[in-house]
Amino acid sequence: MEQGAQGRVQRRLAAILAADVAGYSRLMGADEEGTLARLKAHRRELIDPKIKEHRGRIVKTTGDGMLVEFASVVDAVRCAVDVQRGTAERNADVPPEKRIEFRVGINLGDIIIDGDDIHGDGVNIAARLEGLAQPGAVYISGTAYDQVRDKLDLAFEDMGEQQVKNIARPVRVFRIPAPVSGQPTASAEPVLALPDKPSIAVLPFENMSGDPEQEFFSDGMAEDIITALSKLRWFFVIARNSTFAYKGKSPDVRQVARELGVRYVLEGSVRKAGSRVRISAQLVDGTTGNHIWAERYDRELADIFAVQDDITRSVVGAIEPQLYAAENLRIQTKPPENLDAWGCVIRALSHLGRYTKEDSEQALQLLRQAVALSPRYAKAHSVLAFAEARSVVYGGDIDIVLSAARQDARAALALDDDDPWSYFASGVVEWYASRYDDAIAWFRRAIEMNQNFALAHGCSAGALARGGQPDKALEAVDRAIRMSPRDPLNVTFLHFAGVAHFAAERYAEGVACEEQVLRERRNVPYALRMLAACYVGLGQLDKARATISELLRLNPESSIIRDAYGYLVYSRASDQERWVAALRKAGLPEE
Repeated sequence: MEQGAQGRVQRRLAAILAADVAGYSRLMGADEEGTLARLKAHRRELIDPKIKEHRGRIVKTTGDGMLVEFASVVDAVRCAVDVQRGTAERNADVPPEKRIEFRVGINLGDIIIDGDDIHGDGVNIAARLEGLAQPGAVYISGTAYDQVRDKLDLAFEDMGEQQVKNIARPVRVFRIPAPVSGQPTASAEPVLALPDKPSIAVLPFENMSGDPEQEFFSDGMAEDIITALSKLRWFFVIARNSTFAYKGKSPDVRQVARELGVRYVLEGSVRKAGSRVRISAQLVDGTTGNHIWAERYDRELADIFAVQDDITRSVVGAIEPQLYAAENLRIQTKPPENLDAWGCVIRALSHLGRYTKEDSEQALQLLRQAVALSPRYAKAHSVLAFAEARSVVYGGDIDIVLSAARQDARAALALDDDDPWSYFASGVVEWYASRYDDAIAWFRRAIEMNQNFALAHGCSAGALARGGQPDKALEAVDRAIRMSPRDPLNVTFLHFAGVAHFAAERYAEGVACEEQVLRERRNVPYALRMLAACYVGLGQLDKARATISELLRLNPESSIIRDAYGYLVYSRASDQERWVAALRKAGLPEE
């Protein structure tokens, strides 16, 4: 790395553009020579000239990827938009399965100079944004957006804060949507009306191994995913016989969506080489053709059925929160008074992911609206029970709140005892009532019905941590985050890890967990309490008292009686005594 006269590492502020080809492995698997030739033509005729025109410097290329440095964010964004528009034009007459489409991420940040190479979070964030981006779209960070918002006549969509891998703080993300290429004509309306809840078709996975014997494995992947998705009661899932009619045809997903009357389409491929198998999957909005999510899984093929189960859990666990997020974005344009019961539930779940008293109250209002609109809608009752039970952290009479939550949980079970959410809701109520054995049993029942229920796995960690099983709690946290690595609720599960570490007297680990929670979600009362207790365990009383002062500023009703004895007490007497003593030392009032 370059160093200045004082021996310091050289840094500078720069706009960084990271790009790669969406579905490159699939394209290469189908036609290596043709794909490489088309990619080189894109580089030679479009990308490199545009980078030069906008005064960019290509730092390096890696197969289908590229890292480019610009002195100006405006230049970087203009270049990216020009490339995406040019790519859409070049793709107009190209079959969808052969199109070269780029994902682009742009960040403004501090970088480290290393000869011709560059490093640092400024680069890493750009690369993570590229990984989030849909094909044809440009995703830019909040720091980049601040520099271009009033300078470029472009439509920017606020995607909110996103947690990205290996970056401590959430990144605010803005999207410039993909240009439309090969859009269906106005007459190409859906043949079937879209259901009022998320609808999805899983296409047969393409066997790219060149081995006909692997066809059963590819078909089995799609069938297992259809079965698993069908267990999520809030999905409308097209049956296997309808989707397998497209086997071997490589259809346009928008055509599939129109013909089957669904909003979302999941497609994928399987490639086996020796003892390893690679499964790729991508989720597409069939009404626009935009990609919502994509992932690749590499596994050893020692036990073919175990691999199928593993990938099915991973895929379903990953796409469920993505569909929640996509549905939430879709209904954000509707005023609350025009929402149906489903829309109220989805918007409420979005509020519940923000962890503020105001959002909790808005979620409760929406869920009560959903119940009023559709009294026999079990999901509305179960999510309302979840929201009511969790609201005890913000005040009110605990007995009254939990009694109301228990009634809604029972109503959900009476209306639909085949829905995992109905069992989950009862688990949450008993958990907040400190009846951990009952809570764990309810959560296990929900998980038995849906092995991919990441939220149930995560919340069971809270019951296990308080219920005297801290190591099992940490295992449950790991399972939940592995199943749904981008879920905003993961910060809650991280808090449960802190609860478990306190029970195991691992105070430094507890502090690390709760500090990360508070970096990602500021002003969370329960994280502040546990952080203060862990500081006391480490003998850092000044930090503990400052943390409790912040808690009391946010939540004046907090007290030993309410917060240490009222709900979520430790079941083991020794843990509870340490917990109460720590909060007293930190300065939490008795009443």
